Amino acid sequence: MAQLTKIATISLWLITSAITGFVLIACSAYLYLSPKLPSVDVLKDVQLQTPLRIYTADQQLIGEFGEKRRRPIGFEQIPPLFVDAILAIEDSRFYEHNGVDIKGLLRAVSQLLLTGQKGSGGSTITMQVAKNYFFSFEKTFSRKFNEILLAIQIEQELSKEEIFELYVNKIFLGKRAYGFEAAAQVYYGKSLTELDLAQLAMLAGLPQSPSVANPIINPERAMIRRNVVLGRMRQLGDIDMEQFQTAMKRPITASFHGTKVTLDVPYVAEMVRKNMLSRYGRAAYTDGYRVYTTLQSSLQNAANDAVLAGLTAYDKRHGYRGPEQNLPPVNDTDDNGESLAAEESPAVDDADTELDNVLTAELTQAQRTRQLWLSALAKSSSPDGFLPAIVTTVDEQAFSALLSDDSEVVVDWESGIQGTRRYLTVDSTSSPVKIAAELVAVGDLIRLRQKPDGSWYLTQLPDAQAALVSLDADNGAILSLVGGFNYNQSKFNRITQATRQPGSNFKPFIYTAALANGFTPASIINDAPIVFEDASLESTWRPTNDGGKFYGPTRLRRALFKSRNLVSIRLLRRLGIPTAIDYVANFGFDPKQLPRDLSLALGSHSLTPLEIVSGYAVLANGGYQVSPFLIARIDSVTGETLFQALPDTVCRDCEKSLDSNPELAEEIEEMASIEDILNQPKTEPALVMPSAKRVVEPRVAYLIDSMLKDVIRKGTGRKARSLGRDDLAGKTGTTNGPTDAWFSGYGGGIATTSWVGFDNNKLLGSREYGGSSALPIWIDYMAVALANREQTQRPQPSGIVTVKIDSATGLLARPGQSNTMFETFREEFAPTTEAYSEDNGGDTGQLEDVMEEDIF
Repeated sequence: MAQLTKIATISLWLITSAITGFVLIACSAYLYLSPKLPSVDVLKDVQLQTPLRIYTADQQLIGEFGEKRRRPIGFEQIPPLFVDAILAIEDSRFYEHNGVDIKGLLRAVSQLLLTGQKGSGGSTITMQVAKNYFFSFEKTFSRKFNEILLAIQIEQELSKEEIFELYVNKIFLGKRAYGFEAAAQVYYGKSLTELDLAQLAMLAGLPQSPSVANPIINPERAMIRRNVVLGRMRQLGDIDMEQFQTAMKRPITASFHGTKVTLDVPYVAEMVRKNMLSRYGRAAYTDGYRVYTTLQSSLQNAANDAVLAGLTAYDKRHGYRGPEQNLPPVNDTDDNGESLAAEESPAVDDADTELDNVLTAELTQAQRTRQLWLSALAKSSSPDGFLPAIVTTVDEQAFSALLSDDSEVVVDWESGIQGTRRYLTVDSTSSPVKIAAELVAVGDLIRLRQKPDGSWYLTQLPDAQAALVSLDADNGAILSLVGGFNYNQSKFNRITQATRQPGSNFKPFIYTAALANGFTPASIINDAPIVFEDASLESTWRPTNDGGKFYGPTRLRRALFKSRNLVSIRLLRRLGIPTAIDYVANFGFDPKQLPRDLSLALGSHSLTPLEIVSGYAVLANGGYQVSPFLIARIDSVTGETLFQALPDTVCRDCEKSLDSNPELAEEIEEMASIEDILNQPKTEPALVMPSAKRVVEPRVAYLIDSMLKDVIRKGTGRKARSLGRDDLAGKTGTTNGPTDAWFSGYGGGIATTSWVGFDNNKLLGSREYGGSSALPIWIDYMAVALANREQTQRPQPSGIVTVKIDSATGLLARPGQSNTMFETFREEFAPTTEAYSEDNGGDTGQLEDVMEEDIF
């Protein structure tokens, strides 16, 4: 007993000496370190690292970029039960101490001295805030002293609630989650306020070992820690026995919840990411910017669906190309047919044992084959519901296939095979197959899709590409954008990065230039063979119409809706290439990028779909130049608006506005008294958009619009009549080969361009045109985009007249003439001469002029 008393006295002396020494060291440390401590004021203005988030105009999340997932919350948003959980496990005396818990520190020091091992760190929540915001995580005494001193400073300048809020928002909790609200989203897919007691306790236990003891990496260890938290809460009286027992029985419900992108628009998200990086540098990923784009989620969904449907239809027209690869069943015999496992097989005593061994060998082989197949499926992506599958059995008119989840499905004849043709060449397919074996074999890696009724059908990943972009024609806001079939397969954005020949899609701009320079919809141009000896083209050029036919003298209106190449070339020659290039610059095209030869008339130069649709927006809005834009607003993490788009916007009534009439503004200013101004109610200033510049004279815009409407009514865009609208206008485009198929058009104030082609410029097929490949995509999209938009009827501007003309010559119709039609003209260019008649000796000069030159 005396010996024990002596040991206790010595231990007490050692502890007392240690504490005294600790106090002396602390005082010395304070004098040495306090001048070097950071200012607590920094905490008041701390910028939490929060990822960049990108939204549609209707606030659907389309992208998140940044290494840290963080969702800062205020103290008032934290559930009281969660506050209890944190305090129970981390700092039960938080509201009693002044930043440093002396009892906790003494307990930690005594444990270290008595056992030689580090136990609890004795850190308070305030000390953890100091460490997380200012110091590294190295385990040194100097860092601990700094924490203590700074914690005391923090407690003097911040409230307990402010300190707790800093702690909750900063701490790392595993899986790239920083802060408990982010952790709630990552582990449970919910807000902190939506979690039950067991889930709150699970999160409260994470700070000790967030990377290795979270419920996803190590659920058993996380469960133990959760129960410790619940036990402490029960011990402190934060919860009653019923709550404790119920929570203890709860299983782990955590699972990884990545960023919940509610709308899949990766091409757009990447465009915004690059823009933000150029604006703010690396801070774009950490400063919590929220970017609101001009996209409309309903239109974007429609665009996604339309592009997918168009590519699928193209693929079906050209036939099934075959499996992506073949993985035959695992073979357990060598080249001589002998079993590779023969040496390992036990001796065979009788027939029954031999049969058992054979069955076991076959089962092992089947299992190995299935394992190989599942491994291959796991490595295959599933873009847009094109599920990878491996054929397991083939019957005469059906086959079975293994999916990546280890389930098997049956593809029957009626739903999934009948009518399928095999690809032979770009212009030919086989007859419809008669048996399943003509398409698939065991071990084939194929693609399946599921119909709404649950049945499966054979398909394939599209080989071609397609893209679509749609603008609000009045201000250039991008309403939807699809840069290709699948971003994960190809990050190349065909809307902004692919420069392709537009072909006849460019003709409307040449025709508009002609109308602005004295031509009319009734001007006659000869559609006849033509040969060019053009030095700038480096060879003899013999352009033709599609189909190789020529139709003689043709009115411009008819030439445009029939897309006659020879007319367009002759028109450009008469207009003059410099004149045409100068004029089409009004549509946003760079004159330096346009060819200075007659191939310009056929769209031989390369443009992006975004450039094309921007030009069509000018035609759609009546002649005003607008620029496409994607970012509508940028907010800071606190909600402050840092950027607000102010696009040039069409203002059709601005001729009488104060901005364009300074004299009227001065007159009104003189009439208003100071009292009137002071008595006006204070209101937030409305955003005033700058007026878009008119670049096409109103009457010219009216004429080209009427001509493009004829493309829909009776030309190459006739399929669009299925939309049942009278305000649609547009133009097809097909390049040589063909390698590119286009349709650009507008209606209801929306301008849209769709494109189909191969990235490597392979041929699309001789029967693929803008009207057969690109137009169906445009129609599917516009059916949704225009569903809630009224038809827009363009008012006829003054100075326009309608005249009955001879449909063959474009001259005034004679009284009683039969082959006549009404045509619209700018008043000063309306015909004044009657068409030729043997009876009246009318003028034939116009026809003679257009047929005069065939070789240039």
